[in-house]
Parts: sequence; structure tokens; C-alpha cells
Amino acid sequence: MSAPLLELDGIDVFYGDVQVLHGLSFTVREGEIVTLLGSNGAGKTTTLRAISGLRPPRRGDIRLRGESLLHLPAAARSDRGIAVVPEGRELWGQLTVRENLELGAYGRRSRGAARRNLARVLELFPRLAERSRQLAGSLSGGEQQMCAIGRALMSEPRLLMLDEPSLGLAPVVVDQVMEVVAGLHRGGVTILLVEQNLRKALEIADRGLVVETGRVRLEGTAAELAADPRIRAAYLGL
Repeated sequence: MSAPLLELDGIDVFYGDVQVLHGLSFTVREGEIVTLLGSNGAGKTTTLRAISGLRPPRRGDIRLRGESLLHLPAAARSDRGIAVVPEGRELWGQLTVRENLELGAYGRRSRGAARRNLARVLELFPRLAERSRQLAGSLSGGEQQMCAIGRALMSEPRLLMLDEPSLGLAPVVVDQVMEVVAGLHRGGVTILLVEQNLRKALEIADRGLVVETGRVRLEGTAAELAADPRIRAAYLGL
């Protein structure tokens, strides 16, 4: 079994006086795809924000390869190898595709390899190469998602976190995005995936965790969860 890459140990996260995560604990091992499942408001996006440093926990610990991240701001966590593809993509629409990608390599760790990584991203996403001088805001939804993933890859992440990458996309584009995520996994990238399309998420994930009201309620391999009658009834409509 591979070594732990990311460990969440009993984290409590609040928005003001409202507690969203309650002693949340789980581990992502090197080379895995782990998917967080659950309904809207369960705390999945808040979990990603806590890991990336945008919503620090009041209690508990978050460790990357055994090192606590709690003392590090978000930018320093990026330099440690954590990259996020946010819900809604959050591109700079008035900048070109290439400029958006290059901004993904702003950190000290990845700045020197920016040219090499740009070539890699454009090879991975030929459509972005064709549109490199086009404004990102004029891209289709699928192209914007590819650009957002490419921007994250520019930082050479050890852990790639994706928040609802299929949101608002046509089914055929969803298939393309999921194949890209699966391909990154085959290439050795460790992935933490938040995804409403549970069928697609469980098709590519190694393990899944069901989060309800800020707590892990169920955990298992993707096959175990896909076969669990509770998951099938609550989330898969079966």
C-alpha cells in the first residue's frame, strides 16, 4: 500500500459561528483518485478550501507527506504542490488562454519549468493550443474547464483537487473531462475529486468518501460504494 500523501485529522471548520466540518478525518495516498461524495451543503467544497488554506480549521490538523500545513498560507501550500481547479473554473476572462496558463506557474517551485509545462499542457489539450491567443472568456464551457485544469497542471502538483469539473457541461464533454482526469491519474498525479456526477466519479476513482453535514459517513472502494444500496438509492437513483 502506498504512503499517505494527504491526511486530514479531526478538522473543525466554521463560517462565522456556523460549523460546517465536524471532526473530519480521511487520508489520500500517493497515486490515488479519491472522490468526495455528498449532497449540496455537505461540506465538500469547504474541505477543499481548508486543504488549500482558504478556510483554516479551528481544530485538527492537515498534513502533506507528514508535514502540518496549518502554519502555511495558501500561496505556500501551492508551492508545496497543492493545486485546485475551482468550481466554476474562475478563469481571467479578459486574458488570453496562454496568459491564464502562464499564471498557473507563478509559484517559486514551478516558475523555472513554466516553458516545459506549458508545452506539456498544450500537448495534452490541443484545443487550447489552437486557441492560445483567444480570450479565455470566449471559450466554450468544456474548453474553459480544460484551461482551468491546464492552469493547475502548470504548478506541477503533487495533489490535484478538482471541484465539480463536470458542472454545466454537456454529457459528451463530461466524458472528455473525466477521461482527462483518469489520464492524469494514470500518469501518476494524485487526485482529490468533488463531483456531483457520482456515476462518472465512481467509474474513475479508487476510493470514495460520503460526506454528510461535515462528517464522513461512509468510506470504501469505488466498487463497494457503487454497489452499496444506500448510495444507489440516495445518489444514483437506483
